[in-house]
Amino acid sequence: MKEETSSGKCLCGRVRFKAAGSPLWVSHCHCNSCRRSTGAPVTTFVGYNKDDVTFYGQRTFYASSPGVRRGFCADCGTPLTYESDRCDAEVHFYISVMDLPDKFIPDRHVFYGERLSWLELNDGLPRFSGIDRDEPSSWGPKHSR
Repeated sequence: MKEETSSGKCLCGRVRFKAAGSPLWVSHCHCNSCRRSTGAPVTTFVGYNKDDVTFYGQRTFYASSPGVRRGFCADCGTPLTYESDRCDAEVHFYISVMDLPDKFIPDRHVFYGERLSWLELNDGLPRFSGIDRDEPSSWGPKHSR
């Protein structure tokens, strides 16, 4: 049986990556920090185990808050990844840097309380106030804690 592989890259193509296996989860994030880091009203991430990801080219990192590193391409500025001490075994990719973003279907909204008041997505997906251990379903069914 062939293992699923996904790939992606930054806008200029200097940073590329491959992720083996199925994603852990796919989620819309409404937090202020993610919105500011992208300039978008909402971000969508796909999460993978770090051990299943290979990078080609060098990412640059910005520590956006304590324990959080956001990876981007220093040449073209494309935001690529979110990594945190809280989920230290994972790497979270912004969905639009994936080569085939349509294949990743979101299954939840997180940090919904921080959403822009004028943005309403009528997708019927569950909405969570954050991502924390008190709200286990916000982590998703495959998340390892």
